[in-house]
Amino acid sequence: MEAVKLEFPTLPPSKEDAEDWSYPKRREMQEILPGLFLGPYSAAMKSKLPILQKHGITHIVCVRQNIEANFIKPNFPHQFRYLVLDIADNPVENVIRFFPMTKEFIDGCLQNEGNAQHFYYSLTVNKR
Repeated sequence: MEAVKLEFPTLPPSKEDAEDWSYPKRREMQEILPGLFLGPYSAAMKSKLPILQKHGITHIVCVRQNIEANFIKPNFPHQFRYLVLDIADNPVENVIRFFPMTKEFIDGCLQNEGNAQHFYYSLTVNKR
């Protein structure tokens, strides 16, 4: 059997050096790749609308647990396009199954509209 060599596209260079990302900024959204932001749920709360607009955010991926659905919701359904993922916060959750739809959502934003995205999450980090 012939070995299969996988090739992946290279990531674009970050807007800022990797050292610019710092954990103390974890309560703010940060641009991790050109046009792609990462931040906590608090970075996409109603009081943050001017900041989201300033950065040209058009799409938001919301990652939450099922039990959080009543209080972690899209805050601006008429201003932004949302992808809401209900993912259990446990070590046996198969998060890989969400990768294709999330990639499609991100690619669609970056290719079709060219505007920034913002990710927010409410999952904790399992240290098991």
